[in-house]
Amino acid sequence: MRIWGTRVDRGRPQADEGSFALEAAVLAPVLIAFLCLIIAFGRTTLAGNGVDAAAKAGAREASIARDATSARGAADAAVKRSLDQDGIGCDPQTTVDARGFEADVGTAATVTVTVTCKVSLSDVAFPGIPGSKTMQGTFTSVIDTYRERSPG
Repeated sequence: MRIWGTRVDRGRPQADEGSFALEAAVLAPVLIAFLCLIIAFGRTTLAGNGVDAAAKAGAREASIARDATSARGAADAAVKRSLDQDGIGCDPQTTVDARGFEADVGTAATVTVTVTCKVSLSDVAFPGIPGSKTMQGTFTSVIDTYRERSPG
């Protein structure tokens, strides 16, 4: 039985002091490590979402170009701009599949942009964490069926 923070056992009060401090000393590092792991996972996921958003922006910009050459340039610029806005520090490799510009006007066609980005874990998780993670995002956008285009 407990009475105001003391334990009564066979008529003698016994103090229950000190056990909370010991429990806190044992559990605090475990809880802090778990919290750090959750934060690192969340920030890495956000970086992956940023790479996906960059691929989407690149594909949308490429799909409104008039030819394959300008589509590649527009996609590359849009990818870099999107990654800069999201604060993702990497040197992206942008691959543009612009074969859709070879199709005749009136034929459905698409352009696909793939962004590959090697991100340092110390940038996205916590400073000082070694290693890096390669993230990749792909998006396909439709080229206007009746818009003039050239293989470029």
